[in-house]
Amino acid sequence: MAEAHQAVGFQFTVRPDGVDLKLSQDVIKNIYLSGVTAWKKKAIQFKNGVLAGVYPACPSSWLIVVIAMMSSLYIRVDPSLGMIDAIKDNLPLSRDCMSVQTRAVLSAILFATGLWLFLIYLLRYTLKALLSYHGWIFESHGRMSTSTKVWLSLVKMFSGRRPLLFSFQASLPRLPVPRVDDTIRRYLESVHPLLDSDQYDQMEVLANDFKNSKAAQLQRFLILKSYWATNYVSDWWEEYIYLRGRSPIMVNSNFYIMDLLYVTPTHRQAARAGNVVHAMLQYRRKLERGEHAPMRALGTVPMCSTQMERMFNTTRIPGVYNLVNDQSAAGTGSSCVFATQIPWARTRIKHFSHGVNKVSLDAIESAAFFLTLDDEPQGYDPAKTNSLDSYAKSLLHGKCYDRWFDKSFTLISYPNGKIGINAEHSWADAPIVGHMWEYILATDCFHLGYTEEGHCKGDENKGLPYPTRLQWQITKECQDAIGTSYLWAKQIADDVDFHGYLFTEFGKGLIKKCRTSPDAFIQLALQLAQFRDQGVFCLTYESSMTRMFRDGRTETVRSCTSEAVAFVRAMEDPSVKEILALFRNAADKHQNMYRLAMTGSGIDRHLFCLYIVSKYLGIDSQFLEKVLSEPWRLSTSQTPQQQLNLIDINKFPKYVGAGGGFGPVADDGYGVSYIIIGEDLITFHISSKFSSPDTDSYRFGQHIQRAMLDIKRLFMPENDKLEQHGEFVQLKNGKKHI
Repeated sequence: MAEAHQAVGFQFTVRPDGVDLKLSQDVIKNIYLSGVTAWKKKAIQFKNGVLAGVYPACPSSWLIVVIAMMSSLYIRVDPSLGMIDAIKDNLPLSRDCMSVQTRAVLSAILFATGLWLFLIYLLRYTLKALLSYHGWIFESHGRMSTSTKVWLSLVKMFSGRRPLLFSFQASLPRLPVPRVDDTIRRYLESVHPLLDSDQYDQMEVLANDFKNSKAAQLQRFLILKSYWATNYVSDWWEEYIYLRGRSPIMVNSNFYIMDLLYVTPTHRQAARAGNVVHAMLQYRRKLERGEHAPMRALGTVPMCSTQMERMFNTTRIPGVYNLVNDQSAAGTGSSCVFATQIPWARTRIKHFSHGVNKVSLDAIESAAFFLTLDDEPQGYDPAKTNSLDSYAKSLLHGKCYDRWFDKSFTLISYPNGKIGINAEHSWADAPIVGHMWEYILATDCFHLGYTEEGHCKGDENKGLPYPTRLQWQITKECQDAIGTSYLWAKQIADDVDFHGYLFTEFGKGLIKKCRTSPDAFIQLALQLAQFRDQGVFCLTYESSMTRMFRDGRTETVRSCTSEAVAFVRAMEDPSVKEILALFRNAADKHQNMYRLAMTGSGIDRHLFCLYIVSKYLGIDSQFLEKVLSEPWRLSTSQTPQQQLNLIDINKFPKYVGAGGGFGPVADDGYGVSYIIIGEDLITFHISSKFSSPDTDSYRFGQHIQRAMLDIKRLFMPENDKLEQHGEFVQLKNGKKHI
């Protein structure tokens, strides 16, 4: 009974002589400490809100302006040009309440405050105007013009000192709405290599008809939104692409990030999970206080930090959507749609909205994040050819019931000490999660560390509460719903064909010596691999970021250009000369398209928003319908690395991450994620579906390897190139199964 008494915060007994009240000192102490912690947190958030609100100035600058104005009263100099006297004469206070001197002092303070606020807004809008200039992006790498150097100096001067995470938010420019003519011209240019002459002529007619009839009206509403909202794309992108989608987010939306490639700090699962959780909570505390440094391109140009706000204590809540009554939805894959999101929403309402189930579900959905202690070891093993394949599938979908896919992210810990993340996509994009992940890995390995036995360092805290088992009451009807959803989920997971491999022949170092962009090099290699794998070209998606604008997220780079097609065809035709010139032309084209996407002149987000406006207005557009229905059979993305530079990979070359990946976007296509690691390593994550007879992830990986090597040979001396002309990698004919 002693344990039961200690578990009660206070107890009282009614006696004839009164009430005997006993309070637990431990509980009172913990209540007090909790209150102190909460108020400290509120105070820090208030302070950071003030600091971010007046940035690039600082609160102490207000005092300087006030002192300057007060000093002017005594030396009889009026820098306000009579405005202080005007304020004094119009103060809504009785002259009997204050002396003349007091009224003068108050007027000077009010004028100084107004002047200070005016200067803040002047600095802020000057910085915003400077950040609206993007000419520096279009300059050749390593060659900075004098005008760009001057511009960078001005940005540094107006950026203030020691900014907090959200200090630059109010100074970031708005994402511009491109001209309809420019977007349609670029769109037609992007599909020209993918269509025959009749198909292209038909598309051109549809595009011109849209441009001349409906586009102007839709554009006006979009421009109006761009002035009213902080970003004309992001809210609709989140709502219609992510939250209103009815397909299962497992495999189709969520993505994963892997652990360090070569290093496992400890092989004790509990120790690794404990340190990583500790590091994550440290990151969350710094995030709440705004203490992380804002990300900046070139170390100077700030990028938006909005996506980081929902990293922790966030979950995706399913809702019942009227799609269930829409007969038009009954098409390919509709049974899978109805068996996932809508049943979960209904089951959640019926079985998890009351009693112990609601309490347990609330505990999960309000938690900082979800932690899974997996029971099967994973990780990269050079002795096993498919170790990355198995690792990727485990992170992407697991056993289908041991990941909480609706949480902002699930931390997965394996019994051999490896870890990884499965992230929900609606709240943020991969670079945001990658930022946190780099901090976690560096803190775990180099700051927290482990003992020689592999245990966490530090002293045991016996005052921490023990874990509490969540209680569930699962009825037969609920079990049946869970079983049905599990079968559908397992069918989706089993269909994922993954292949991950390390390309070690060369990396960024050699590519840069060839005076070309590593990303353009890889994208052209992917186009060559795609053509060799499928025999045709396809619409290709490459993700680019727009975070130099307020609330910016992503834009699409359509990598399959006419220049890329010309290069690939030349590579497959031995009679064609000057292939290197075609490669450079295609690489330059790709780089220019990437820069246009980054600076708000992309194609797809503009067309997407025009489509949304057309639906709101009830305007049918055959052109927009056709554009939005085109399948992306090759979807690609580069995983960013070294955003924080917390680990010197030159000094610690083994402490590099393996990157991450995602599931295939199209049923008959490929998803390819790659990370350029250091100077000599590129890791590829390739996904497709076993159910497609036309795709094979392992085969595609072999095609990528061959394409990379073939492009490298273009930069070799002519005699070496001819000598190695016949070299190639023999491909497998059959499909690989896991």
